[in-house]
Amino acid sequence: MITLVRRVAALCALGTALTACATVQPAQPVRQPARPAPSVTPAVPAAPSPRPPTLAPGAAGLTPVFDHGSRTAGRTVALTFDADMTADQGPRAAAGERFDHPRLIAALRALRVPATVFMTGRWAEEYPDQARSIGRDPLFEVANHSYSHYAFTADCYGLPTVSADRMRADVERAYTVFREVGVEDPMPYFRFPGGCYDRAALRALTPAGVTAVQWDVVGGDAFATDAEAVARQVLDGVRPGSVVVLHCTRSAAPTTERAVRTIVPELRRRGYRFVKVSDLIATAGGRS
Repeated sequence: MITLVRRVAALCALGTALTACATVQPAQPVRQPARPAPSVTPAVPAAPSPRPPTLAPGAAGLTPVFDHGSRTAGRTVALTFDADMTADQGPRAAAGERFDHPRLIAALRALRVPATVFMTGRWAEEYPDQARSIGRDPLFEVANHSYSHYAFTADCYGLPTVSADRMRADVERAYTVFREVGVEDPMPYFRFPGGCYDRAALRALTPAGVTAVQWDVVGGDAFATDAEAVARQVLDGVRPGSVVVLHCTRSAAPTTERAVRTIVPELRRRGYRFVKVSDLIATAGGRS
């Protein structure tokens, strides 16, 4: 630095570089401007999950009933599966009879088919790992098929009946079991065992806040032995917005998986898109 100062001074004296006559100061450390303190953004709580769409109560405040979606909102179809097991079938399960259907669920996953599983509380108790796996898979939604799978009217395919004063408790007990086994966010949808109901049953379930979900296409897979016949029945019946009822019970519906492997590619070929029941309700004027 000293050498540089002397050279500049010499240049000034000779008059050869007047512009170099500025005083040369030793380099000074550069001061950085003070940085503002980082702002602290308050944590935003996670938004609660939106309430699934439901239908407004029916006439006289009765539980609403849904059996198909919009016929004009595109080619959509909901496959639904009843995971049936009555409260008195425990001894049969203990003896080795199977009421689950893991191969069917595996097929739906492999085919990437969204579906709604109407599960009884007794089924979830018997197969808690499978119930939890289905309930935590975003491909599926779990809905209520009662705890006991007892009928809500008399003379319903030989099913035992639940009394009117126990109907709501039977539905709520199933939801309790779902939570106990780890099913996440079961839907506020209920399917009557056997599909049997009357005004008394709809009135009894009004305080439960559920929408009763029926169907407009019967798969016919219960106790069927011909998978192709089941597939034809579904394919012949489906219309835009249809709800198809099938079963997720190996003992009572052994051909369902094979039928599904025929139904799904054919409906896709026809331009149909598979959705859950909640999607159909949302496009049919459901409310949150």
